[in-house]
Amino acid sequence: MKGKITFMIAILLAISVSSNSQQSKKGEKISSKGYWLHEKVDEIPYLPSGPFVKLGDGSILTVERNMSCISKDGGKTWTKYPIFQDTSRFIIRVERVLLRTKSGVIILAFANDRERANWSWQNDISDSPGAMLPTYAVRSLDEGKTWQDLQKLHHEWTGANRDIIETKNGNIVFTSMLLRHNPGHHTVITYTSMTNGLNWIRSNVIDLGGVGHHSGVTESTVEQLKDGRLWMLMRTNWGVFWETYSENEGLTWKNYKPTKIDASSAPGMLKRLQSGRLFLVWNRNDLEGQPPSPMRPGDGISTEVASSGNRAELSVMFSDDDGKTWTDPVVIARVTDKSQVKRLAYPRFFEPNPGEIWITTTYSGFAGYLAVKLSEKDFVSK
Repeated sequence: MKGKITFMIAILLAISVSSNSQQSKKGEKISSKGYWLHEKVDEIPYLPSGPFVKLGDGSILTVERNMSCISKDGGKTWTKYPIFQDTSRFIIRVERVLLRTKSGVIILAFANDRERANWSWQNDISDSPGAMLPTYAVRSLDEGKTWQDLQKLHHEWTGANRDIIETKNGNIVFTSMLLRHNPGHHTVITYTSMTNGLNWIRSNVIDLGGVGHHSGVTESTVEQLKDGRLWMLMRTNWGVFWETYSENEGLTWKNYKPTKIDASSAPGMLKRLQSGRLFLVWNRNDLEGQPPSPMRPGDGISTEVASSGNRAELSVMFSDDDGKTWTDPVVIARVTDKSQVKRLAYPRFFEPNPGEIWITTTYSGFAGYLAVKLSEKDFVSK
């Protein structure tokens, strides 16, 4: 009997540990990394940071460093395949985008950390002359096992490649960035492929000025509206996302203006759910129910204007009318005193099944790692 009791206790302890989250106070859920989680949000502690796509057989594909990784068990274990024959030439940067087209082609766009060069910010001239961090695209025709058609799209410094979509017309559009100089500041561009990633066309450069190594417009997210236009939200230092629209599949962008979505100086992720709703996950300008967040100075080193660096909460909201109106924002995760990293940012999105939403953040120290899931039905009324 004593042996049976010991065995049962061991099982119960294993179940408790495997959940990797614990209740510290009544009704409070804490992740394995010490983040507070909304009661209707569950941690997926074994997931890599993504991004993810679903393959034709239901498997999940992601990219880690220079490897294509495929899981047949919902992300618990992964089979890895090299993306490059000559791995010495490439290090895939953590900010990358991944898409499986309707025809089954896998497209990966990334900045190459192996070619990172000349980043040496000089405060006296507010610039980093000659900075390079090139962006590439590559594709797979066999569900991520082998890769081909590698091409460099630009050699300038790429702050981040953040988002990618396939339009109703079957064209591929992904968001990227270019550093401009005299003074140094960031700009947003997109690339469009009308050939399943074989060839790419660069858009006009969205340059709204700025002075500083985190100034300008940056790290954008894109989605197609029901009327066919593309809608892009851009990170800024101005307290809100700025928006722009394209009526020609991302080839040209116009009508740049501020939105009413308050946002910290951090990127969001905008996606259309399988239900048809739009979904946004992001860092708000201030903490919920708290006084305004401390502002970073506008000294021309980071940026020319004071800005909120709030990355202590991740919020979500939903829209039934293509972004005209939104549900009230809901905080789904929050930094606590026990958090191993004091920030949560750079969210990614994956919907493996209708209404099941996975959100991950990157491994890098500037973001803090989190992997959670939630159900659409728990946050919106029918």
